Amino acid sequence: MYLEEKINMKEILIEIGGTVLGAFIMAIGVSLFLLPNQLSTGGVSGIATITYYLFKIPMGTMILLVNIPLFVIAIFKVGKIFFAKSIVGTVSLSLFIDILDKFEPLTQDRFLACVYGGIIIGLGTAVLLKCRTSTGGSDLVSFIARAYNPTIRTSNIIIIIDAIIVIINMLVFKEIEIGLYSAIAIYLMGKLIDIAFEGIYFTKLLIIISDKNEVIAKEIEEKIHRGATGLYGKGMYTNQEKLVLMCAASRRDVSRIKLAARKVDPRCFMIVTNSREVVGLGFKKITD
Repeated sequence: MYLEEKINMKEILIEIGGTVLGAFIMAIGVSLFLLPNQLSTGGVSGIATITYYLFKIPMGTMILLVNIPLFVIAIFKVGKIFFAKSIVGTVSLSLFIDILDKFEPLTQDRFLACVYGGIIIGLGTAVLLKCRTSTGGSDLVSFIARAYNPTIRTSNIIIIIDAIIVIINMLVFKEIEIGLYSAIAIYLMGKLIDIAFEGIYFTKLLIIISDKNEVIAKEIEEKIHRGATGLYGKGMYTNQEKLVLMCAASRRDVSRIKLAARKVDPRCFMIVTNSREVVGLGFKKITD
């Protein structure tokens, strides 16, 4: 029992360290790229961007103030550990933003700012999500909403909130370009989060239907060194049972497999689709 508690405490400390790191990375994207160019990725940071320019309130301070009522509501709706880590994340982000705001921005070009700002914030957000925490804002709102109604989709809540805040930014600063560039930053942020969680490892999945599938499978195995799995299917139009080949392959092997299949049966039917992840022998190693 003591060992289990010790391991859990170690994991919590690692996650807290990751939370601080993720907040620091996010602060770089905000303070050195987006904020100096009046851009935002929506949420609380979008509100803080407005108050920063209109009332000269430090952005980090405003983020902290806006999040206080959210945390008061959330304290009874989310787990204690998640709540504590989120407090650390929010306070760290606020402090880092106000500290880095004193430095010169790395670019005054809005396009470069939205691209690099979105990428860096996406990376920082991914680190936070890996540590199962947040920095408040729309993420925390989504957690609270799901506590009341578990059927609500988190992504829909975040997108709606971010879109509303970006539109308000456009109206306040009276520049449609702010919204357009902010949309790019939000998109890139989302893509970086996807890459961080799913990787950039893409494979292809081929489905081959032919009367000569056994010969095709042998060709694929002997000449391309890829395995194939036979699935039994039934043609609903012909009412005939057929063997359907399923083969996962790298992108460079797809053309060779297609040529091998058509060489055996020029009339074979093939479907080539993207496979987001393939784990096992010949592909990604199985990891816990």
